[in-house]
Amino acid sequence: MSGKKLILTDDFFAENVKDIERILRRAVRHALKLHKALGNPIAVWEDGKVVMIPADEIIIPTELESPQ
Repeated sequence: MSGKKLILTDDFFAENVKDIERILRRAVRHALKLHKALGNPIAVWEDGKVVMIPADEIIIPTELESPQ
């Protein structure tokens, strides 16, 4: 996606799905690192409930990890 002029078409997301996923994963990793560094918990959805994860229990995924 970088270096290309972006034109929003009906197929934009389908055509750029890999780039979009990579960018979103990077943003999530950044947010998790920031929360952990600042000592802030994160909220996740588990079994139909919101669960707070303390900063010291936040696991930063590797860049190559896919969601479970």
